[in-house]
Amino acid sequence: MIVVVSAGLGTPSSTRRLAEQMANATDAAVTARGEALDVHHLELRELAGEIAQAFATGGLPTPALTRAKDLIASADGIIAVSPVFSGSYSGLFKSFFDVIDPKSIADTPVLLGATAGTPRHSLMIEHAMRPLFSYLRAVTVPTAIFAATEDFGGGEAGRELASRIQRGASQFAALLVAEPVGVDGFVQRDEDRQQHRKLRSNTSIASGPTAFEALLKRHNGEA
Repeated sequence: MIVVVSAGLGTPSSTRRLAEQMANATDAAVTARGEALDVHHLELRELAGEIAQAFATGGLPTPALTRAKDLIASADGIIAVSPVFSGSYSGLFKSFFDVIDPKSIADTPVLLGATAGTPRHSLMIEHAMRPLFSYLRAVTVPTAIFAATEDFGGGEAGRELASRIQRGASQFAALLVAEPVGVDGFVQRDEDRQQHRKLRSNTSIASGPTAFEALLKRHNGEA
């Protein structure tokens, strides 16, 4: 199951339009791999009042915001798309990810997208969005999708946008369907995956480093 987070403010919204294109391409890429995909959309514009209330009350969420947070926490992957405001993601976009549990999307694959009126803002994803999700310890897909107004008009720009969406969706789908393999080739269950994540992030070094003399003995063939 993936959650598509769209921070567009207009109706209709180019941000929502891009998010839908990214979700459709991901659905097609996952289906091509023989898997089914459940897609849920979160329009942050509809949660703006609840997000503001959570800040004003010291973090007390409303039922609608609680459902959104639970949906995010249970997602196998996230598509996150924001319009560009003042050279960065929107305040609504940032506020939503401020109110969720910062640990809830750790190790979750995230496909990033952004929209703006001009291509001059195309690097916003790299200098603003990707660091945000790195801080949240999510796994960001290498290809991100930026769309300027001209990219929605068809022609060469539209074909290039479609190509970027396809490439990003393919990378995203590969992360979604990848199954960690356990002992004897059995696929790990969800609880096993969580334990694997904990072990990977909390590697013990209690035994300390191997003594240099011991390393030399092994190099010389001694027991």
